[in-house]
Amino acid sequence: MKAAILEEFGPVTNFIVKEVPITKPKFKEVLVKVFATSINPLDYQIRRGDYKNELSLPVITGHDISGIIVELGQGIENFKVGDEVYYSPEIFNGQGSYAQYHCAHESIIALKPKNISHLQAATLPLAAGTAWEMLVTRAQLKINQTILIHGGAGGVGIPTIQIAKAMGATVFTTAREVHHDFLRELGADYVIDYTRENYIDRINQLTNNKGVDVIIDTIGGTTLTDSGKVLSQLGQVVTLVDIAQPQNLIEAWGKNATYHFVFTRQNRNKLDELTKLIEQGKLKPIVTKVFSLEDMDKAHDLLETKSSNKDFYGKIAIDIEH
Repeated sequence: MKAAILEEFGPVTNFIVKEVPITKPKFKEVLVKVFATSINPLDYQIRRGDYKNELSLPVITGHDISGIIVELGQGIENFKVGDEVYYSPEIFNGQGSYAQYHCAHESIIALKPKNISHLQAATLPLAAGTAWEMLVTRAQLKINQTILIHGGAGGVGIPTIQIAKAMGATVFTTAREVHHDFLRELGADYVIDYTRENYIDRINQLTNNKGVDVIIDTIGGTTLTDSGKVLSQLGQVVTLVDIAQPQNLIEAWGKNATYHFVFTRQNRNKLDELTKLIEQGKLKPIVTKVFSLEDMDKAHDLLETKSSNKDFYGKIAIDIEH
């Protein structure tokens, strides 16, 4: 099978597309023919060596798969050959998704939503799965609560807005003005251009200084420090970002706040719940750009430089078949 392999950590030019053996499924595993995958920040963090102590070279990275089961290992009870599935591989415990075939334990895969394509489905497992874990598992968001989602136009921000709205929350988000209409269409009630106004002042104005019940951090920086300034009493902050610098949480201490740190976990139940939302039309994948496996370097370069592209939003998909 063809795969995009890293034999050394470093720049995008380190990807090598070559033939490698297809792994046979073990007990409780299935072999999936991969039709599509997508690019996530975790992918380029791995490529440049941020997790070099967790992985051995050469490595096939990638965290999203949509495809079809072509072979069953022993002990499979819930799936059959021909089932279309989607999931996020256990990258720190095996091969990633940048390949034509992948073996996965049946506990982490789910039937693909029937109303979307493989390219669309491949943009969801990690990003939307992370959104679900932040909103449902950690914050336990409730109807009529208020939520601020930082980075609404990003790969995680987009599904987080839609899921939060489906759960009955009032949604605030930050984004450049060029994305405001799009984010309102997704369900955001208030969109704040962080480049033109102070989001802290604006949210306090909109909430009569009560603040929001939940804050979702997808961007890092000083967000954890600033969160206490717009958080309600007993509010919650959920972040998926590494803490790269010291944070002052004195404002949050005064709010009796709870902080959650999320590194998403793979499981079928979460994907099954996302599938319900997708098939009900409440969660829509947004594919901005499609590349081939051979152009993995270009896909990574685009994602890493997106902050300089004011018009960029959504997810980058990889068409494994073409």
